[in-house]
Amino acid sequence: MSGMSAGRSAMRMGPAELVQAAAMARRFYLEGKSKIQIAEEFGVSRFKVARVLETALERDLVRIEIRVPAELDAERSDALRARYGLRHAVVVESPAEAEESPDPENLGEVAADLLGELVTEGDVLGLAWGRSTIHMAAALDRLPPCTVVQLTGVYDAGTAERGSVEAVRRAAQVSGGDAHPIYAPMLLPDAATAAALRNQTGIARAFEYFDKVTVACVSIGSWEAGISTVHDMLSDEERAHYASLGVAAEMSAHLFDAQGRRVGRDLGERCITVKADQLRRIPEVVAIAGGQRKAAAIDAVLRSGLVTSLVTDTSAADHLLMAGPAPKPALNRADPDGP
Repeated sequence: MSGMSAGRSAMRMGPAELVQAAAMARRFYLEGKSKIQIAEEFGVSRFKVARVLETALERDLVRIEIRVPAELDAERSDALRARYGLRHAVVVESPAEAEESPDPENLGEVAADLLGELVTEGDVLGLAWGRSTIHMAAALDRLPPCTVVQLTGVYDAGTAERGSVEAVRRAAQVSGGDAHPIYAPMLLPDAATAAALRNQTGIARAFEYFDKVTVACVSIGSWEAGISTVHDMLSDEERAHYASLGVAAEMSAHLFDAQGRRVGRDLGERCITVKADQLRRIPEVVAIAGGQRKAAAIDAVLRSGLVTSLVTDTSAADHLLMAGPAPKPALNRADPDGP
């Protein structure tokens, strides 16, 4: 708040008016007192208090600034939320040298804070495979008591301790809840092998929780080497086959074209993963993905309606805000492929 130097317009108020207005503004904006309490203290009506506060704003006696941490871009976040009809969109400023990198690590830190807001006691938290979800789990420092379940197999069973299994354990440790990891690869050689693994006791127990998940955290991959773990697990012939179907994005081993339609559904029969219709029924699905190289893939997955919230960075957000016609609101969550 400024005082006698509040500006020419404010100088039209007499000194007693200025002092009283400043005192009322301090009570209201800094001390959190109600207009009724202020009126009682100064012996005036609450209507006069309201007028004084309004005048204080008009005449620059009080200045209100809205500030968020420097790493958050509030304007882009709100624009992205509105464009895609998301429940939450959080856009993070990325260092200039990391703009071309997919999923900067700071996305995981912000996503960890977001999960701390979204998860409530008794929830079932589902975590899918992905570098960004692994970064998120490593950054977690608060979660209410909840059950944590793994939603996909791992990229490589030999790296389970450093990947999604460890992410599930970490989240459960922070929350004090039960952990249900999946010790199996995400992609199997054929549908029969995948079906056999799904029936194994530990994996079947995790699958039983899929319909109970209330908050899920997923990653998004572009259909290119190094940006999609599923892409990297397939043979050259298989990659070419799915590319011919128009694959633009991958999420939890589900493939999407640029319009958000699911393609290559046969791949899911070979995968240990949550089903797309199960994801659609989860109340809150948070995707963590960023970088210019993933921007088109993020757009495709958001158009699918499977995701309700997004944590991304400014380089991806700028692309998303100009990515063709606005899609149907995600919170409608209708299957773009029909029933």
